Amino acid sequence: MTRFLPHLSAAFPPATWQDVTTLVAVSGGADSVALLRGLVQLKEPAGEGRILAAHFNHHLRGAESDADEAFVRQLTRDLNVPLEVGSSGEPTNSTGDGLEAAARATRYAFLTETAHRVGARIVVTAHTADDQVETVLHRILRGTGIGGLAGIPRTRELSPGISLLRPLLAVTRAEVLTYLASLSQPCREDSSNASSAFTRNRIRNELLPHLEKDYAPGLRASLLRLSKLAEENQACLAEAMEPLISQHVHHRGETIILPCAPLASVHRHLLRELFLRIWSDHHWPQQDMTLEKWDQLAALIQQQSRSAPPQTLPGGIRAERVGDELLLTRESK
Repeated sequence: MTRFLPHLSAAFPPATWQDVTTLVAVSGGADSVALLRGLVQLKEPAGEGRILAAHFNHHLRGAESDADEAFVRQLTRDLNVPLEVGSSGEPTNSTGDGLEAAARATRYAFLTETAHRVGARIVVTAHTADDQVETVLHRILRGTGIGGLAGIPRTRELSPGISLLRPLLAVTRAEVLTYLASLSQPCREDSSNASSAFTRNRIRNELLPHLEKDYAPGLRASLLRLSKLAEENQACLAEAMEPLISQHVHHRGETIILPCAPLASVHRHLLRELFLRIWSDHHWPQQDMTLEKWDQLAALIQQQSRSAPPQTLPGGIRAERVGDELLLTRESK
């Protein structure tokens, strides 16, 4: 008896999804194959909901990518699970981490469109505890705030009415492999996982083993604890944000207006989080918004002068202090 199914059932209780349509992202790799097999095992025959699988063929590895698709097609036939398949059109010119980011964006767009089309209220992906560890360490190396230390969120809104869930974040890859072995279930291995062109691969294959061997044998557990504490911290911050948002964030057409006087005494950290929340709520780009940029915005709120030259932030966001108001507008492209 493996611990995989109990972990999956606890993280994603069957009673919550038995009567809705659930779309499972399946690449053909060990994690996603285990997730699909586990959900099929947990599905109660009397439930009115459906399990569907979704596979996206990026065509980045030629015949290997097509073999992944063929494997997933056969797997879903064997499990009697309907399958939705998507594929990329023109290949991207990106390489390395840029390629990985572009592929991820394309894949999630496919999952979102497919969920709307088939009426799925839940989309599940197979990110594991190992993925969480790699993500947190990657963000530490790249530079991150406390929010970034929370790592991969267990759930988020993918689109209005559609939730994205990651029920395997407490499951290790070793537990996944043990579960698949108990079923004699094969899976696909992505050869690009060995490529040193991707930072995540170098973290997984080189840095983590080196740190665990020579510096911190318990590093993975420590990073998971750090992620959990950061997640709890973000939950507290989110609660503190609600009155600030409801009382002090106003709209005038496409412009967001913040009154400076009542916000001037707010702690600088909370101000930065307030701006981060505004950016997130309006889907403004955050990739190049460094700590210095968030501090610049907080300084505009707290400065004594009632006016300042307008600033253009990454993503074409214009910030301007006019009297006792800070105005934020995304410039037209």
